[in-house]
Order: sequence, then C-alpha cells, then structure tokens
Amino acid sequence: MKKLSREGRIKIILHLLAWLLLLGLPIYATKRLQLGNDFLWIYYLITTINGLIFYINYLFLVPRYFFQKKRLRYYLSALVLLICFYFVSEYSNKLIFSYITNKQGAGQFQPPPDDRGKPGPPRGGALRGGFPFRDMHILSYTSSALFLVFFSLGLRVLERQSKIEKMQEEMEREKLTSELAFLKNQISPHFFFNTLNNIYSLIGINAEDSQQAVLKLSKLMRYLLYESERGDTKLSQEIDFMRNYIDLMKLRMNDKVSLTIAFPENFDDISMPPLLFIPFIENAFKHGLSYREKSFIDINLLAGKNLIKFSCINSNLKKNVNDDKENSGIGLENVRKRLSLLYPEKHDLKIIETEKTFEVNLTVNIV
Repeated sequence: MKKLSREGRIKIILHLLAWLLLLGLPIYATKRLQLGNDFLWIYYLITTINGLIFYINYLFLVPRYFFQKKRLRYYLSALVLLICFYFVSEYSNKLIFSYITNKQGAGQFQPPPDDRGKPGPPRGGALRGGFPFRDMHILSYTSSALFLVFFSLGLRVLERQSKIEKMQEEMEREKLTSELAFLKNQISPHFFFNTLNNIYSLIGINAEDSQQAVLKLSKLMRYLLYESERGDTKLSQEIDFMRNYIDLMKLRMNDKVSLTIAFPENFDDISMPPLLFIPFIENAFKHGLSYREKSFIDINLLAGKNLIKFSCINSNLKKNVNDDKENSGIGLENVRKRLSLLYPEKHDLKIIETEKTFEVNLTVNIV
C-alpha cells in the first residue's frame, strides 16, 4: 500500500479529532444538563446525516466532477444528494419521534382540556403528522445541508490549491538545484581549461616552477571534485582555495605586475556556496596581466556576520585578437546566474569597466 504523506496523516488526525469532539460533547452535555438519552438520539441522527453529506461531497463528488471540469454534473449530483438525504432525514426523524412518543406515552403529548373538560386543540400543529416542528424541517435541513456542501467544497478546493502550490515549489526547488549544478559544473572545465593554459605557458619558462604548479593544481582540482560537490562549503575553505589559485598564478608573474591581496584573518566561518568569487579572480589574471607594461590586481574580501563584501580591481588591457571570444566571459556570466538563483534581492553586484581598469564589487547577504 502507498504510504501516507505527513500532510495526509495530519489531515486524518484532524478529522478524527473533530469527530471525537462532535461525538463526545453531547455525552458530556447530557450528563451535565440532565437532558436524557432522547437528546442523544436526535443529535446523533442529525450528525450522522450531516457527516454523510459532507464526506460524500468531499471525497467523491468534488474530486470526480468538480475538479474534472464537469461542473454541471457536479451541481446536479449535489442536488440529488441533498434531496435523497432530505427524505432520509425526514423518515428517520419520524421513526425517532415515534419511538420517543411511544416510550413516554401518548398521554404526555395530549393538549390540556378546556374549561368544559374537553380536550383542547393542538398547539401550533406541533404534532401534525406525528412530527414536531415539521414546518421548520425543510428550512433547517436546507440551510445546514447547503452549508455543509459549500463548506466541504471550499475545504477541498483549498487543500487542492495548497497541494498544487507545494508541488510548484518543489518543482522550482528541483529546477533551481539542477540549474545550480549545471552552472557549477560549467565552472570546473572552464577553470581547468584556463589553468592548464597558464601551466603550459609556464613550462617553457621554468620547468621546476611548472612542476610546483601541477601540484597546486592537483589541490585545486581535489577541492573542485570533492569539497565543492557537497553543496555548501565553509568560507575558510573558499579562502584557502583562492589563496592556492593566486599562488599558482604568481608563478607566471614578473616585476611589472603589482598584486595586492587582503583576506580576513579573523571571521565567522559561515557556510556559503563554493566557487562564488573565483571567476572574478580568474578573469583578473586572464585579462589584467602584462609582461611588457605595468599592470595591477587588487583583491579584497571582508567578512561579517552573514555578510561578505568582495572587490577585485585590475588593469584593463587590450584584448588579444587571438583570444577565444566564444569562451570569453563564461565565468562572469555564470556567477551572475548563480547569484540570481541563490540570492535573489540579497546581493549587489556592480561591474565598472573603463579604458584602464576593470572593477568588480560584490556584496552578498548570506542567510
């Protein structure tokens, strides 16, 4: 059998509690007010009929007809339901009042005699047809039955709408997870491709440094393959990753490059998505370094409680015409999408580009 969901179990428990309350209170009232068992017969009869009307409409008519866009068939079925249970109610009431009358004795219901000692006229037709207050029966039944039909319909519609909203939220979460996984996986090959190019250019300059670069690259790839796959990472791990990457990039720098790095030493080691800042650093080393003219890169990160401020400023050099235009800017566009998915309206990303500088300022409220 299919297991009930948590919401389904809660719904059943609430229905059972409501019935315990409906069935238990009259017993307490009869003992407290000394109403007698006749009151219980009448009350349980009315409650049973109302319960049948409620659940037939709630469990059968609404899902089968109303939710299937068969509205005319639903209204006709509801009308037939009310008419059938009207006759059931009237017949049951007759039986119960007949039973009560016979039990208590017919003399108890005789009207008092008049001044001449003869039986008086019936009072207001109370016993007309052997059924007290018969004139009010149709009105009271119709009002209560219509209330139950519309109440069960509204309750069922609200439950269905709530279920639809939860399904939509779940689909949005799955879509978000898949998009984030795709974007993060896109970073790894892009990052690996650029780093290999840097090591390749270093091999011809210094073989020993290139060997150290391969070792550092292995550490970086271990982080990419294992640590970042766990979902969120710690800020300290992300800072270590950025330091290792910067150390790797230093191997190909010369004296004409000015590099300034400011990472916090003491901070709250909060959880955060991995690889959030590395595309900006990677972009700075890719487009902000020059072997022939002076260039600079300034990287700064401030971490507060649930708040991270990152900035990266580098010299804006003219792009080489041989640069891969198709892959250029993948990292920046990737991080834009990730931020919009992860922190909608909770981040501020500003990219300012001039003829001489390229500046990135990112503030993220990580909650």
